[in-house]
Amino acid sequence: MAEVIARVALVEADDGRRESLARSLADEGYDVRSFDRGEAALEYLTRDGEADLLLFDWNAPGMAAATLLRQVNSRGISASVICLAEEAEDGDGEIALAHGALDYIDKSRRLPILLKRMALILDGTKCSTSDVPEQVESEAQVQIHGDLELRVAQGRAFWKGTRVDLTLTEFNMVALLVNRLESDVSYREIYDLVHGQGFMAGYGSNGYRANVRAFIKRIRAKFRAVDAEFDGISNYPGFGYRWNSTPVAGPGDGEAAPAAA
Repeated sequence: MAEVIARVALVEADDGRRESLARSLADEGYDVRSFDRGEAALEYLTRDGEADLLLFDWNAPGMAAATLLRQVNSRGISASVICLAEEAEDGDGEIALAHGALDYIDKSRRLPILLKRMALILDGTKCSTSDVPEQVESEAQVQIHGDLELRVAQGRAFWKGTRVDLTLTEFNMVALLVNRLESDVSYREIYDLVHGQGFMAGYGSNGYRANVRAFIKRIRAKFRAVDAEFDGISNYPGFGYRWNSTPVAGPGDGEAAPAAA
């Protein structure tokens, strides 16, 4: 059986187009779950459904596209979003990108163009090894940190020999923490890794912290599904998170914080 390239949640209102696109993506190696409305996809992803990419019909009935994008951000859903429009307009494209979508594509574009855009976004969520010298390439692609193994080229994580089912974005967040071993990584830096520098979500100047906490909660849950005693990520309330080389008990999210960070 061919290896799955990535998991896709597809929202498309038109039944014929949805079935056709889902079939085409499956033929290309994608694992596709289809929905006719944004609310259904949002519920699926919120309830621990997994997707690396969310392909969203900008004109789907029900929840407004901008509202759905805000919900994706506020709920800590890690799927990268591509909006598909019947007649792409600059104004809508700007709204989509401003609310966290990574691309906005006219549906009339041919399938190879969509596939290329999807590949570029997926490649961008992985740690690139294209500039690594050949003699250290294998070391860069497989990183071992105690019980954790990171296979960078594939974007996969293993804990005590068992694969942890992380999305590409979640993998990138773990890699960031691991590469700053025993150092605190700020909420803002983690958030920027997902959405890019300067993007804001949530309420108030620090609203993005709830978004990061939701990501970390999902990551911890996935590691604990493999190892109930996992405690490799500790929280410094008011500042951020760190990866512990030797996991130790520490304050969790929502616990009383030390003096302001």
